[in-house]
Amino acid sequence: MRGAGVPGRLNRADALVLGGGIVGASVALHLRQRGLSVVLVERDRVGQRASGVNFGGVRQQGRALAELPLSRRARRIWSDLPRLIGIDGEFVATGHLRLARSEADMAIIEQHCRAAADYGLHFDFLGRNALMARFPWLGGIVHGGSFAAEDGQANPRLVSPAFAEAARRAGAEIREGVQIVAGTIDSGAFRLVARDGTEHVAQRLFNCAGAWAGEVAGWFGERVAIEPEAPQVMVTEPIAQRIDPVLGVIGRDLYLRQISRGNVIFGGGKGAISDDWLRSRPIPDVARAACRTAVAVVPHLKNVAIIRIWTGVDGYTADGSPVVGPSRRHAGLFHAFGFCGHGFQLGPAAGAALVDLAVDGCCETDISGLGIERFLDKSQRGNT
Repeated sequence: MRGAGVPGRLNRADALVLGGGIVGASVALHLRQRGLSVVLVERDRVGQRASGVNFGGVRQQGRALAELPLSRRARRIWSDLPRLIGIDGEFVATGHLRLARSEADMAIIEQHCRAAADYGLHFDFLGRNALMARFPWLGGIVHGGSFAAEDGQANPRLVSPAFAEAARRAGAEIREGVQIVAGTIDSGAFRLVARDGTEHVAQRLFNCAGAWAGEVAGWFGERVAIEPEAPQVMVTEPIAQRIDPVLGVIGRDLYLRQISRGNVIFGGGKGAISDDWLRSRPIPDVARAACRTAVAVVPHLKNVAIIRIWTGVDGYTADGSPVVGPSRRHAGLFHAFGFCGHGFQLGPAAGAALVDLAVDGCCETDISGLGIERFLDKSQRGNT
């Protein structure tokens, strides 16, 4: 799939996708399923960055309500991965357990359970006694929680590249190692210019450029402030299988899952990021804090060895939810970015929803609460 193009060459397609993470690859795949020619441009390798190094949780529970319709659609797609991309990506519906460490946390969980029911989701609300009876390996720090049986986990190192490979098999042109330095629009045609002078032109452009997508949106008068963060994740040596559900603790300082091979993957806190946002590294004190929290929540992890630690840069919006939807200024421009560290589950559906809008002019999924307009002032909103 690697190819930087011929310097000075002009490439045309029905659609351009900027960014080869799980969202951009999903866009490319769904465009090809609709019969449109597509060029996907990625600065590095497909699935290399946030989409391939995230924690791997596949959850609906705990999301902002505006994300739930998209998350519901995504969950259906996750069950259909073998047909869609040729592998299951190690997706397993192990359930997701959201944990509280205080009565205030319990109130948040109870309110979310009630609100999520309006979207067709049922979570088991569990007080401390019920929780400990069901999951006796939890520590005394836990006050209670809620359990979402439909949620689960998958392997991002398999799933994200597999979406791009499926798009390539379907006929998408995947260009890796191509850095785009500018974007313009003229007479309804979008033009992306690569550092080597290669230009890509199409009537539709999908901005899926991750942490850098806010700047890309600015090329077209819709700049959104994005804060880079580097979630820090660790993996242990294999141990006896005991933890079935994925765990998430209110406060976001611990998320944890055990895979079928016995390793426990967990994270919490943020790593360090280079000035250009292209590199990140773990911070030892942050790792130690996450380990302490993990042992407090799951005491039998106390003497388990850590064998690897990593980080990856993701983009965060001011309100904690992504931008998914059409431009407010230019017909044919669509955005999907700012997933705030929890876009892995949403990615397949975000791509499908944007292609619905681009091809049909409407979408079966309500993404109205995720529009870019919530970050734009009146002068930026245009007339579309």
